[in-house]
Amino acid sequence: MGSSSTFHGSFRVAGREAARTRTISVTSGKGGVGKTSLVANMALNLGREGQRVLILDGDLGMANVDIMFGARPEKTIFDVVSGEADVRGILIDVAPNVTLIPGGSGVFGLRNLSAFEKRALLDQVSSLGEGFDLMIVDTAPGIDDNVLYLNAAVQEINVVVTPDPASVADSYALIKVMHQRHRENRFSVICNQVRDEAEGVGLFSRLNDVAGRFLNVGLDYRGSVPMDLNLRQATRNQQLVLRASPETAAATAIRRIAQKFRAHAGSDGAKGGLQFFWERMTGVA
Repeated sequence: MGSSSTFHGSFRVAGREAARTRTISVTSGKGGVGKTSLVANMALNLGREGQRVLILDGDLGMANVDIMFGARPEKTIFDVVSGEADVRGILIDVAPNVTLIPGGSGVFGLRNLSAFEKRALLDQVSSLGEGFDLMIVDTAPGIDDNVLYLNAAVQEINVVVTPDPASVADSYALIKVMHQRHRENRFSVICNQVRDEAEGVGLFSRLNDVAGRFLNVGLDYRGSVPMDLNLRQATRNQQLVLRASPETAAATAIRRIAQKFRAHAGSDGAKGGLQFFWERMTGVA
């Protein structure tokens, strides 16, 4: 992709009122679990099938969704906060039906903005309309406040976990903190880097048992992605496996998981829509 940020007017749907955008996060207790690769590949698949997807790169320490798509943003959401750009000016169309809001250092100065600045930002975001089917928020790993606030603002929190004991422990810690601080009672789980589906189901069952016993929260199984050298190589080369090796086991599994998000796209919940998301993020209710 070129370096210029473009907006092609793909947010409004001619002839009908756009449905409310469903908002989900893809998060993890620790790094190195393949979270960003999953986000980018799922978005690509959904876009190919006609879903209009907006990605927010919320991993401020290593904002790299743009790299996975071969894009080079000139501005990020930090430029919007600082008044150097408007929201439309930073959007990048990274694939058919897939648009990216690039992350950038300082974005969570959002919570320190004045009431006037918060409202001005909300007005800009609202101007985009609700012409997306889905917004996927790629968070940083861990349990710092930035991660917690992003997860608390979306309708569905998806936790990526691997068989690594540290990943399991940190995933439980993330779920526990979200439950205690933000009263979240429902989470979805994606098992990555497993030997096969059986290991993925077993991994989910262990996490689900512990969460149910000690936290009284519910977990939903979204699916598993097997350890695949093609996926690892594509990620190392900053490529998308759905482009580089679309017939591999990992690519097939990612498409299957993406289909589940498509099935839920547009459904209502207690939280929902871009306006609600940004109100929660900036503290304007």
